[in-house]
Amino acid sequence: MTTNAELQKLRESAVPRGVSNMLPVFTERASNAELWDVEGKRYVDFAAGIAVLNTGHVHPRVRKAVERQLQLFTHTCFQVTQYEVYVRLADRINRLAPGSTPKKTIFLSTGAEAVENAIKIARAHTRRSAVISFGGGFHGRTLLAMGLTGKVVPYKVGFGPFPAEIYHAPFPIAYHGIGVAESLAALDELFHSDVEPSRVAAIIIEPVQGEGGFYVAPFEFLRSLRSICDQHGIVFVADEIQTGFARTGRMFAIEHAGVEPDLMTLAKSIAGGFPLSAVCGKAAIMDVPAPGGLGGTYAGSPIACAAGLAALDVIEEERLCERANRIGELMRAKLVDMRDRNRLRCIGEIRGLGAMLAIELVQDGDASRPDPDLTKALVQAAARRGLIILSCGVRGNVIRFLVPLTASDALVNEGLGILEQALLEVALR
Repeated sequence: MTTNAELQKLRESAVPRGVSNMLPVFTERASNAELWDVEGKRYVDFAAGIAVLNTGHVHPRVRKAVERQLQLFTHTCFQVTQYEVYVRLADRINRLAPGSTPKKTIFLSTGAEAVENAIKIARAHTRRSAVISFGGGFHGRTLLAMGLTGKVVPYKVGFGPFPAEIYHAPFPIAYHGIGVAESLAALDELFHSDVEPSRVAAIIIEPVQGEGGFYVAPFEFLRSLRSICDQHGIVFVADEIQTGFARTGRMFAIEHAGVEPDLMTLAKSIAGGFPLSAVCGKAAIMDVPAPGGLGGTYAGSPIACAAGLAALDVIEEERLCERANRIGELMRAKLVDMRDRNRLRCIGEIRGLGAMLAIELVQDGDASRPDPDLTKALVQAAARRGLIILSCGVRGNVIRFLVPLTASDALVNEGLGILEQALLEVALR
């Protein structure tokens, strides 16, 4: 039998250290919200491949769709010969997108690629160059996407300089004393001190920050941004890469605020575990780039598009938006009970939207004293007991929960029980 240690040794000699790994574990197989490593150890999965598996590992509906497409063809390049699954999926996403304005969609391969193309489209539409994003936001690892990202370690260290004409505004985080008024005032100051609104092509924001710490953008803030963009002719881009496809209890998180974005970037759970991303937006904006200006050799893989259609079937037929809310309610109640019953002052805040939940770990209940060491220890302690969780946050002190929406209540409760044991071990030692 091949062991994790043997594969880890091979990994260290074959793969550069810049590709980090959270756990020295190698997956052999997975199903729904469970996976097993090469040594046969079972794990409850609260990570879902970083929000890629809202429909769970290897959902039977997705697997069958992929098997069927594999029997037909695997690649032609959509720009050479087109195929039905691409246009069917585009049409379906257009109809699901928030707002009544006609939409169009382009498919790509990665979230960063979607972000880069959204900015290209916004610049072509406005004939402007500047872009505003937010502190703590994460938009990808390619050069422009890194420039937009508002977290330095580990994403930006040593990779500069970054593209010009990118500006950052503070994201409103009440837990850290930054309210909506303060964020809007800072944006107004940005317009007066750094870049005039008439030079701004786009404002891009995650409705719930992902890598930045699962902070929920106040709905009034998103509505204010929509008004500011309308006032100045700026393209409003909602980055729904981590929040989309039922994770927050709506198909897209921006719907909670009642806002229609101009463009949305989509990826992760769009295709049930297969590499696919998209930009969906108002047709009049999406149609501005000339033929040949958008695309990519692997963009819109027929296998991934087939998986995407099946994943949407699962989301709708299994009512995963409702399920996300149920999971969120269950987990929030259990986390509050866990904190209060054990008097765990290390849990500074429990927050989230739908099944996109997090706990922020701090020292002695003090929001200004993050505890990244405890956070790292908790990830490892949970894994030793058979639970996979993820850390995040600008200060590395947030545990985020991304349980597949197809997980049963029993499995969610099992995972939370393991979490409590692990947290008691590392917090009280």
